[in-house]
Amino acid sequence: MRLKVERLADSLTQVISSWNSVECVALAEHSEDDTLDPYFALVLDVYHREAVPGADERHAAFSAALGGLGAFESSAAQPKDRFFFEGLPVRVEYKDAAGVDEILDRGLGFLWVLKNSGTYMFYRLESSRVLFQRSPWIDEIRAQLRLLSPEVWEGLREAFEAKMEHSLSDLGAAALLDDGFFYNVSFAGFLRYAAAVLFIKNRRFEPSHRAIGTQLMELKELPEDFEGRWETFLRSDSDMSRSQQYKLAELIAKSILALR
Repeated sequence: MRLKVERLADSLTQVISSWNSVECVALAEHSEDDTLDPYFALVLDVYHREAVPGADERHAAFSAALGGLGAFESSAAQPKDRFFFEGLPVRVEYKDAAGVDEILDRGLGFLWVLKNSGTYMFYRLESSRVLFQRSPWIDEIRAQLRLLSPEVWEGLREAFEAKMEHSLSDLGAAALLDDGFFYNVSFAGFLRYAAAVLFIKNRRFEPSHRAIGTQLMELKELPEDFEGRWETFLRSDSDMSRSQQYKLAELIAKSILALR
């Protein structure tokens, strides 16, 4: 099955690399997983300078290269193509290389971009397997990511700590008012930004949400008793009340903030 995935990725890359606007094609990390994994999808990141061909032309090119494909759909809001090939889900995501350059050139000025979106964009740039590159651009981007200044890391830490504390405050208010919907929204926000702070404290970019649970516990620097508290907080079958969960979230947040 892995051979099938490799052949599929190679066939798509041959088509995409023929477009002069394409700078780099990379295979996302989780595309290396077992195809029997429920999360599996073959995901290609396509970094480009000028416009890529339109959706109809892309559909025709992929279909011709593969001998047909199923359920093709394209999104203009977040440029990507989705389809199936012999039962395998495929996503081709189009990303503006100049936009990546601009974000990194801003230094501390790019923090507002990442405050809500997180650093997963950088993780993808850093960890994906390069299948095609027209120039050394991706190597230069990765070198820049390795050399982020202490001021940038500190700025990211402060931004994510603020988001974590904001979510914690909302969690407490929702628990007090017994507001189930807002409680769950705040619960998710607290999880997301607490994890983000810990990755940044360890000088790591955040992986995909589905990989955070595993990689979080592999970080070198974690608060004392963090794993037990985190797992208890996550348990859906817990008998803890919302107020008790909020108190546990407070302990987790305080232990994270105490790390320096």
